[in-house]
Amino acid sequence: MAAPLAGTGAPPEVAARTPGAEASARAPFKRRLAARAQEVLAPVVSLIHRAGVRADHLTVLGLLLCAGAGLAFFDGHSRLGALLLLGAGLCDLLDGQLARRAGGETRFGAFFDSTLDRLGESLVLLGILGFCLRNLVALVFESPRVLEQMAVGLYPVTWAVVGGTAALALVASFMVSYTRARAEGLGLECRVGWFERPERMMLLILAGALKVFWAMSGALLLLTVLSFFTAAQRVAYVWKHTRGAGLDR
Repeated sequence: MAAPLAGTGAPPEVAARTPGAEASARAPFKRRLAARAQEVLAPVVSLIHRAGVRADHLTVLGLLLCAGAGLAFFDGHSRLGALLLLGAGLCDLLDGQLARRAGGETRFGAFFDSTLDRLGESLVLLGILGFCLRNLVALVFESPRVLEQMAVGLYPVTWAVVGGTAALALVASFMVSYTRARAEGLGLECRVGWFERPERMMLLILAGALKVFWAMSGALLLLTVLSFFTAAQRVAYVWKHTRGAGLDR
């Protein structure tokens, strides 16, 4: 019989199946990438810490940049939107590091950061949805524009479908966050699923930078599918460690 691991009282094969061990084993690449990013950004964090900037300031700045990105996407300036979204992502990387540098993350700080992240991402997707709806409405009142867009393959139904996909992407992104938050509210560390906010933002940044209609359409579809898949992974994970394990009584 295998000897228990020190401090766990459980055999190695049991300890390896714990929720935290399973979750951490599935994202080694993301952990290495995050660690590398922290190393690169460490001098920047030191600089802004000495300047008196707080983590909450960066969190609010990230929200403002997301709001600006949403407006840029709504107005059809996708490359500007991508640039602003990139800035928001940088703020998201820096605020956690800055909080740790200043003495550690607080519970309210973590809550505040997550809340504004959800709001910022919603504003970006609403901006993309608004752009689709704006073009759809314009086609109703500008008949010549209908023929021009149909000549390049953009039918009115195309704008409706892409707008609907943007709305589904918004729902899917919330589902990824909600399933994890609800699982952790039940006492489970639910870190399964790799397609989270950074991946969603990078997909929109790339699509916006390309400034090609079909690139953004494909990005929205991919974002929706992968986000719902990640949420489903988390539902399956919670089932496995509650009802599936015979613990749901």
